[in-house]
Amino acid sequence: MNWIAVDWGTSNLRAWLMASDGVQDHAASPDGMGTLAPDQFEGALLRLIDPWLTDRPIPVIACGMVGARQGWREAPYRAVPCLPTGGLMAVATQDARISVHIVPGLSQAKPADVMRGEETQIAGVIALNPHFDGVICLPGTHSKWAHISAGEVVSFQTFMTGEMFALLSKQSVLRHGMVDGKMDLAAFDDGVAEGIARPEKIMARLFSLRAEGLLNALGADSAYSRLSGLLIGAELAAAKPYWLGQAVRLVGAPNLSANYARALQAQGVTAQILDDTACSIAGLTAAKETA
Repeated sequence: MNWIAVDWGTSNLRAWLMASDGVQDHAASPDGMGTLAPDQFEGALLRLIDPWLTDRPIPVIACGMVGARQGWREAPYRAVPCLPTGGLMAVATQDARISVHIVPGLSQAKPADVMRGEETQIAGVIALNPHFDGVICLPGTHSKWAHISAGEVVSFQTFMTGEMFALLSKQSVLRHGMVDGKMDLAAFDDGVAEGIARPEKIMARLFSLRAEGLLNALGADSAYSRLSGLLIGAELAAAKPYWLGQAVRLVGAPNLSANYARALQAQGVTAQILDDTACSIAGLTAAKETA
């Protein structure tokens, strides 16, 4: 029987019509969690998937911020260590043509941490790489590092690297000396080396980008790339217990994952980049099978 896989984030809604032989169709809209009140979620979903619906109820498995406290219905976090997906939350709907279940996020007591949506991509990595033991890094606005053993998420840690990069490059004083353009790989590499070698100096190194632009004609592309390298380098320094001596998989936007892979390669770690959409679909499929 057909079913529908849904990845519902803060900014976007993505859906795939699934069958036993894989994806049959896909659709997307800007109706993310951040734009909707709880009573608007069902309507937003129906607008997107209506062409796929028949009189027969179709299962819908959704992950992401749809299950947050501000989402359609809160799906309580599951504490690690545990399998990445399980304990799906049923959602009552007015339209009898859909049967909706939400994948819960994961939580960690010490140090306190949570994830919502990434657990499904982690499940997808495990589904696509059976018996994988190692570390999965999910770069993004809030990067996640997760230790995987025996199919379970043992521990994880979140870094606000992407959000800090956006704030610094677009809203801080540094914005006057940089532009989002072509990546200057040499500047990026220099930033990574500085960030990982002396993370305690990160605040001083950040302002030096502004000073170098004023005094030494540091180019806007180079400043932007070096800022990215500094922040990723500082993240790698803090996440070293996760990646040192481990098999690492990267799941995220292609360009960002490539930057993380390059930074890790400079530390002697060859990380394999996996397609984030494929991991999301595989994880939602795994969640459906456990429902």
